[in-house]
Amino acid sequence: MSRTTVADATPPALGPRKGLRGHPWLTLISVAFGVMMVALDGTIVSIANPAIQKDLGASLADVQWITNAYLLALAVALITAGKIGDRFGHRLVFLIGTTGFAFSSGLIALSHGVSTVVGLRVLQGLCGALLMPSALGVLRATFPAERLNMALGVWGMVIGASTAGGPIVGGLLVEHVNWQSVFFINVPVGALAVVLGLLFLKDRRAEHTSRSFDVPGIVLLSAAMFCLVWALINAADWHWGSARTLLFLGASALGFLLFALWQLRSREPLLPLGLFRSVPLSAGTVLMVLMAFAFIGGLFFVTFYLQNVRGMSPVSSGLHLLPTTAMMIVASPLAGALITRIGPRIPLAVGMASTAVACFGLAALTPHTSTLLMSVWFVLLGIGLAPTMVGATEVIVGNAPLEHAGVAGGLQQSAMQVGGSLGTAVLGAVVASRVNHLLPDNWAAAGLPRGTPEQMAQADSAVQVGVAPVPPGAPPELAARISTVAHDTFVSAMSTGFVVSGCIAVCAAGVALLTRRGQHATEGAGAL
Repeated sequence: MSRTTVADATPPALGPRKGLRGHPWLTLISVAFGVMMVALDGTIVSIANPAIQKDLGASLADVQWITNAYLLALAVALITAGKIGDRFGHRLVFLIGTTGFAFSSGLIALSHGVSTVVGLRVLQGLCGALLMPSALGVLRATFPAERLNMALGVWGMVIGASTAGGPIVGGLLVEHVNWQSVFFINVPVGALAVVLGLLFLKDRRAEHTSRSFDVPGIVLLSAAMFCLVWALINAADWHWGSARTLLFLGASALGFLLFALWQLRSREPLLPLGLFRSVPLSAGTVLMVLMAFAFIGGLFFVTFYLQNVRGMSPVSSGLHLLPTTAMMIVASPLAGALITRIGPRIPLAVGMASTAVACFGLAALTPHTSTLLMSVWFVLLGIGLAPTMVGATEVIVGNAPLEHAGVAGGLQQSAMQVGGSLGTAVLGAVVASRVNHLLPDNWAAAGLPRGTPEQMAQADSAVQVGVAPVPPGAPPELAARISTVAHDTFVSAMSTGFVVSGCIAVCAAGVALLTRRGQHATEGAGAL
């Protein structure tokens, strides 16, 4: 197999003294600040939504759009953004994405209307899509094969810590400053990332990168991704069997089919389907979807459990999730070193097996489970996720030729977005169905008075997120009985959801056995 020639696109006169620009660990630090900004934003904003709703007089649908607009823009644009990085250089695209993300964040903080916030969240998502695949592309081209997994370990550590730390940081900022500070915090972080990127990032490009854009492919893929993510976002409200859900899912399937057919005919395709001839790359992509399904989908309901059932504040619930964060911080670099030594197959399989055990353990939670026992499962979850995040990323990016490193990075991120959206939607449907099945009998068994159909429907909706539907002015004894029924019903339904997550993690462990070390990981490293 021939090596891909790498061209250094940085004019020597513009760089700092030789040895700093393109230095692997300085490159990693520069990229980490941009990645941290995007990962933190993925969870920190959810804490600010109630304050935004109150301050701007927004409806519930408006607040949902603040989140959904960002997720849609990010998911739709990731692979195309990766292609842009392959074409114009990952350094340039990373700097543009970082600048745009920080700038749009500052504008959101200065906004006074919901429509403006939603529009800027779309811009923020597009900039995040430019940033993330380019960050992986830069790391791939900078680090030699023997150190790439260690770099990806630190990269995974940053993402895990930022994602889990979002609710804590967001809660502190909203409680002690204001909701605008949740967005303002991205401005100095982004500015630092840009300065470091200008100083230390080197633009290494594959010489045989395509020079044109597959516009029909971009349109077809974007439409297919939009319909898929849009259906997953709205499935809980529309219901899975509704005409609208089936229409968008069908349109998504048709879009992906037309996209695949076009890619086979295109002279320079957006996403060369030949990449999927690599069994390890395909397995890594599926593994990333399954991992995100189990982790993000399951974690979605843990926050409801901690806050609505256990009565914790957002900050306190974030602190209870610190064992997962801490383990990801500690285990990600170690996982990178282990994967470098023995390859990804065993660490990935063991990691997903550990994740499965953690999910089955979380399925045994009760409304009164001790913090110590919860922490055991959260620790095991972090230990399992660390090698999966690192190993699956290396398998996807390392098994793609250097000229497609950005597309591979976009594929990795898209797999995470789709898996997380799918997990939240499917597990949400599972939990809702279980609540709908269990609540009437539990309600009657507790001797509670049955309300009107409308009142019971409202109670059902409340219990689906762990909220006890206690009417105003209810006597303490009645309120206690309603709370007990609501919390027991929700926890039972959540347990079913975690069993599903555990089974998905077991399947992911099997898929991990199909992976192997990246065949193209050494391309580009010779320039170091």
